[in-house]
Amino acid sequence: MIAALQALLFVAGDDGISLTDLSQLLGKKAEVVTYHLMRLAKKLAQDNDSGLRLTLIDGRFQLVTKKNQANIVQQYAISPFSAKLSQAALESLAIIAYRQPITRLEIDEIRGVQSSAMLQKLLQRDLIEVVGRQNSPGRPLLYQVSDYFYQYFGLSSLDQLPDLTSLAEANQAEETSLFDFADLDIQED
Repeated sequence: MIAALQALLFVAGDDGISLTDLSQLLGKKAEVVTYHLMRLAKKLAQDNDSGLRLTLIDGRFQLVTKKNQANIVQQYAISPFSAKLSQAALESLAIIAYRQPITRLEIDEIRGVQSSAMLQKLLQRDLIEVVGRQNSPGRPLLYQVSDYFYQYFGLSSLDQLPDLTSLAEANQAEETSLFDFADLDIQED
């Protein structure tokens, strides 16, 4: 149960996960899940080899770094290792730019993978921002690009982004030319 809780808390990322959701996902009563959450919190707090702790913010459980790891996390945030955007971060950022405001779940559905870690990196780099909550069950956060995004990419507006239709057509034409065998003289043996 502890391992399952850790896994769910990890993939929930900075959005966290509610006790109700944990209970449903694990198929256990809320009291049982609460007991195991307390065990996990105690285990993480007492484990000097762990840099994580369990916290409850706004009714949602999250794994966060321990305060004694703040210096190393801050060093990473300003180091050259964090300067480049990964392909996954760029994908997430492009989705946000074209579809904003958008929730993490919508981004996950488009990308086909969990995006909370990418969103956290983009938030830390001030390329995106939270602009509110969607008026739907769970009230998920809504993301959009920040003012720094425009500076970072040298844009004055989102209208300067390439048109998705023309990009798709160009990509399709390139794929067609790769597989156009009409000019090949293929002989059967």
